[in-house]
Amino acid sequence: MSSNFKNLYTSNNPPIEVILKRGSHLESIHKVHAVVCDKKGRVLMCAGNPEYKSFIRSALKPFQAIPFVSSGASSKINEPLKSIALASGSHRGSMLHAREAFKILWEFDIDIKYLKCPIKGNSPLNHYCSGKHAAFLATCKKLNWPLNTYLKGEHPLQIEIFRVISDLLKIPASDIFAERDDCGAPTLYLKLVEIANLYSILSSSENAELEQISRAISSNPVMISDNNYFDTEIIKASHGKIISKGGAEGILCLGKLRDGIGLALKVEDGSKRAKHAVGLHLIKQLDWITNIRIQDIEEKIFSLPEGVNLEVKGKLKFQES
Repeated sequence: MSSNFKNLYTSNNPPIEVILKRGSHLESIHKVHAVVCDKKGRVLMCAGNPEYKSFIRSALKPFQAIPFVSSGASSKINEPLKSIALASGSHRGSMLHAREAFKILWEFDIDIKYLKCPIKGNSPLNHYCSGKHAAFLATCKKLNWPLNTYLKGEHPLQIEIFRVISDLLKIPASDIFAERDDCGAPTLYLKLVEIANLYSILSSSENAELEQISRAISSNPVMISDNNYFDTEIIKASHGKIISKGGAEGILCLGKLRDGIGLALKVEDGSKRAKHAVGLHLIKQLDWITNIRIQDIEEKIFSLPEGVNLEVKGKLKFQES
């Protein structure tokens, strides 16, 4: 894949590199594209190619939760911000998370058999995406849409999500391509700058539904993932001033609340370890979290064997006009 984008790199903004050495010997190099933009979609800083295209994967979840909020379905639930956060997150399947997903179904009298996310352990409620799927079903029940087919691209729910993303990015819905994510729901194929733009809009507090979603995420970090996991620890360390949402195959998105600044990065080879290393590296560069807090997060999420060293080379640079 990298060869397809080689001509798009410029000498003043090469991709960031994550270098893993075992002892004194090089073992792996991961190339990472990153972009920072404002709520108008203007590129402020970048490393590598800001138009690199990738599936947004689970970083789409906060935006897939918009109909859950706009329909009024979330307001029917006791402590709605917890449910909204769970719908926006990729939780770890704890008893706490499973109970919250079940609560959404219970409030709308929906049988668990309608959940179409994969079974994890002995129940789909334990799957990382059960909150999103439960919110999908609650929205459908509220709007009298079919429950059995809620994941189909032609279902009114998915059409509405496409419409919302199209409106936010100001691009035709016909220009947005989707494929099936691992949990069965559609995920979108977008430019990295478009993904960063979504997170800048999410962080700007100017859209009523997204303001509620960002507030839910920032006030319920354990519902987004769990303690000792990257997204939750970033939100906690920033005291709710930064939202963080990762996606599979090397996707990571961050938003600086109230400033309307979004950051998205993609590791070309999909490395999870590399995306977290670069995420912390860029947070440090942008001075979004103190160094002491970053060190604390590193100790919680990285467990490198003795003799293995991870080094990040490169940084975001201001975009030249």
